[in-house]
Amino acid sequence: MEHVDHILIVDDDREIRELVGNYLKKNGLRTTVVADGRQMRSFLESTPVDLIVLDIMMPGDDGLMLCRELRAGKHKATPVLMLTARNDETDRIIGLEMGADDYLVKPFAARELLARINAVLRRTRMLPPNLVVTESGRLLAFGRWRLDTSARHLLDSDGTMVALSGAEYRLLRVFLDHPQRVLNRDQLLNLTQGRDADLFDRSIDLLVSRLRQRLLDDAREPAYIKTVRSEGYVFSLPVEVQGAPA
Repeated sequence: MEHVDHILIVDDDREIRELVGNYLKKNGLRTTVVADGRQMRSFLESTPVDLIVLDIMMPGDDGLMLCRELRAGKHKATPVLMLTARNDETDRIIGLEMGADDYLVKPFAARELLARINAVLRRTRMLPPNLVVTESGRLLAFGRWRLDTSARHLLDSDGTMVALSGAEYRLLRVFLDHPQRVLNRDQLLNLTQGRDADLFDRSIDLLVSRLRQRLLDDAREPAYIKTVRSEGYVFSLPVEVQGAPA
């Protein structure tokens, strides 16, 4: 039986829930709508979903808090698309820092939401287009770290595991498949998210900052991801492809 993607919509606005849910159903997706974090948690306890559309501005636990909760728990790998109001850049930045995979500003066209959902789903299931792919199920070694490309997590020199969000994993894979090569922000955004950058889009800079934290890389004197002024970023260490993890 063919898999139908299941989208969970979390929004306290009943009209938006119904409009979005009905539109996505008409376009071949399975949808469930809930009004708040409590209903979201209850539903996820028994039913897995493929993607969560999460509104930021909700009473009680807002979308930012819920996104952080998702990323810290057993649903950390589930893609999250956040809805933000009034083109608020602060909300977008915080949402990305919390681990959201993408965002959409209200008011939005339903067809744009559908396009963003499909793009996020594609990105989470395959490596970015035009990426030089190393063999899957391998360990990519660099410095004191190894990336398990099957489990999608980092291992330090002691074997301690560091979990990565989907966005962090995709960005690291781009760097590891293009080591010692300067990549500008447009290239990184296109390779990791399949879209072009807006004039004030800071999502790549935020992702680089989060990835540096995961790698314990000092932003003032980075050993792994270096900033090239007016050009972009470069992963400065060589990468070794090792055998499949035990």
